[in-house]
Amino acid sequence: MEKLRVGVIGCGSIAQHRHLPEYKSNKNVEIVAVCDINEERAQAVAEKYGVKAYTNYEELLSSGSVDAVSVCTPNYLHAPISIAALKAGVHVLCEKPMATSKDEAEAMIAAAKESGKKLMIGHNQRFVPSHQKARTLIQSGEIGKIYSFRTAFGHGGPEGWSVEGKEGWFFQKEKAFVGAMGDLGVHKADLLRYILGEEITEVGSFVETNAKDFADVDDNAVCVLKTESGIIGTLAASWAYVSKEDNSTIIYGEKAILRLEDDPVNSLVVQYANGEVVNYQLGKIQSNDEGGQNNSLVIEKFVESILHDQEPPVPGEEGKKSLEVILAALESNQTKQIVRLSEQ
Repeated sequence: MEKLRVGVIGCGSIAQHRHLPEYKSNKNVEIVAVCDINEERAQAVAEKYGVKAYTNYEELLSSGSVDAVSVCTPNYLHAPISIAALKAGVHVLCEKPMATSKDEAEAMIAAAKESGKKLMIGHNQRFVPSHQKARTLIQSGEIGKIYSFRTAFGHGGPEGWSVEGKEGWFFQKEKAFVGAMGDLGVHKADLLRYILGEEITEVGSFVETNAKDFADVDDNAVCVLKTESGIIGTLAASWAYVSKEDNSTIIYGEKAILRLEDDPVNSLVVQYANGEVVNYQLGKIQSNDEGGQNNSLVIEKFVESILHDQEPPVPGEEGKKSLEVILAALESNQTKQIVRLSEQ
């Protein structure tokens, strides 16, 4: 079988730690090119993988040398680059948040439809074993009616691991458009939609910048969410959890409480109403901490969807719905009103 020829656009931390190593270990893939506006960085990464370096993504796309690309750039470039790639007949795996507005997201989805190429958004939380198990338990009725939830995603901030530290695009509003909410919050919005199997219909939030005086984007956000069936809960996204990373989700149901990634040993703990407790050790969640799961499965699923010509597990439509939750949270913070999501 011919190998899938892949390029990676944007050579920052996520490309270096996730996309490139995972493509490299995939036997169906040949990495052929990397691209970064920082020529030195592009060259260094290209040398490491023995591929061609570009500083202009349009040049890479028009070279005809790639079948698929990962878009690992600052958030404001996700839509324009993804759309250009799809129009050039190239499959796209785009990092999250997929875009900076609903219109951009819709333009990406339209470009994918018109080109007949795959568009997948890198929401890797769906592939964490404990999260998949929780979804199955809820769908099977094992937990009964779901009443409430709380989810959090927080760590000390991207300056600890991004290639440019405090100077990085993560902290610059015109490039990132949104801070911890876009970096972490959108992951959890996507996860809740996935696990609960329901859309989020109303959002209220407080979104602050109170920890990073050098940032002009949010670093602490707390949201209240309501789903279509009336499940209510909270979502916290923070770059101010200075010690251990928190990536936990708790689901409160009629027959049991599910604790996901909340216990250091058991990735899923089910506490039944009758006092019974079941512990699952399903493997650690992917994290920036040592010992996290090495393969996020995102690359693998993206490649499979192309090779088997199937819809990717996180298509553009899904990325858009998760983005809309974050956009609603930003709007709620500004208007001090509860925001109702447009009926999908």
